[in-house]
Amino acid sequence: MFSRAGEIALKIMIYLATDQQQGRWIGLREIVQEIDGPEAFTAKVLQRLTRQGLIRSLRGPSGGFQLPNHRAITLHEIIIAIDGEGIFTKCVLGLAECSESCPCPVHDKFKAVRDHLAGVLISTTIDEVKEGLLLGHYYLKV
Repeated sequence: MFSRAGEIALKIMIYLATDQQQGRWIGLREIVQEIDGPEAFTAKVLQRLTRQGLIRSLRGPSGGFQLPNHRAITLHEIIIAIDGEGIFTKCVLGLAECSESCPCPVHDKFKAVRDHLAGVLISTTIDEVKEGLLLGHYYLKV
């Protein structure tokens, strides 16, 4: 559904959220191990998340990454930062012209799915997901 970078970004953000109570900087290798992501690709996603202001980074041997303090981050913000608005605006069939006035054959059905997806992502914060993860209701890897 999302790009590989979007999936990795969601996993990174959720993992960082689960460790925030300790307030420590989490290194690239630990993140890669915990989310089962390829190191070079994960590093690029971390850079994009940092540039977008969704995470903080600190260079050096005791550096790493962490979430900003006291900021509710939605899944929607993460996907937009990595994948852009395309998943919510582009034609599912890839047509250049697809709108309410000039719809593709699946425009109306896909619009409902897209609107529902946007609503779920907008209304779900990393903290909500973190709580379920810490309670053992959800898993980042099996």
